[in-house]
Amino acid sequence: MRTLVIGDIHGGLRAVDQAFERAGVTVRDQLIFLGDYVDGWSESPQVLDLLLSLQQTHRCIFIRGNHDALLLEWLKGNNDNLLWYKHGGEATVKAYRNVSDQVKLEHIGFLEKLENYYLDARNRLFVHAGFTNLNGVAYEYFPKMFFWERTLWETALALDPALDRSDPAFPKRFTLYKEIYIGHTPVTRIGQTVPANRDCVWNVDTGAAFKGPLTVMDVDTKAYWQSDPLPELYLGEKGRNN
Repeated sequence: MRTLVIGDIHGGLRAVDQAFERAGVTVRDQLIFLGDYVDGWSESPQVLDLLLSLQQTHRCIFIRGNHDALLLEWLKGNNDNLLWYKHGGEATVKAYRNVSDQVKLEHIGFLEKLENYYLDARNRLFVHAGFTNLNGVAYEYFPKMFFWERTLWETALALDPALDRSDPAFPKRFTLYKEIYIGHTPVTRIGQTVPANRDCVWNVDTGAAFKGPLTVMDVDTKAYWQSDPLPELYLGEKGRNN
């Protein structure tokens, strides 16, 4: 059995299908999704349909992303959020015009049950964005930080590789877990389209919302498989590209 972690999908159902085929995903694999299933490309409802189906056949962990939280707010209240619209929400709202009320209720139920983080038996943490409490996720004062904050990755990028882990200046958050897997901030911002590793942190968001591919990675071997860049799969759509 493999443990596979999946980066931010952002409505790109075709990328999921392609990356899963290339990874040879089977029912024996455990699938850990890092969140942001929606907003960007035109198939956000269909992505949630797929995830609902997968949880019936596979061992799945579904982490909450900030875009998933925003969609849940909209589905439960239909409140306009112009900032959300500009960051992929408009495509999602348009896609839900053809979705029945019954399916919307199923999606609400799914989104409400998403997990803020997952810590496995080998002390590997899976979280969408990060955490801020220096004592770890169990002590986080502000749960929204699990899917909104960016300081964990910013700190990882700025960390001096020569700094010894025993040094008092070494970030305590990086000493708590064997590995930390995140999404949220695309590695395309640092010019990469493959999973990026800094100290114990692995960022698996390879920019599928924009011009990058979707990534599936084996957390034990660090082998990874990717879809084609999303603009090539959704010709005529802009995703979250301006």
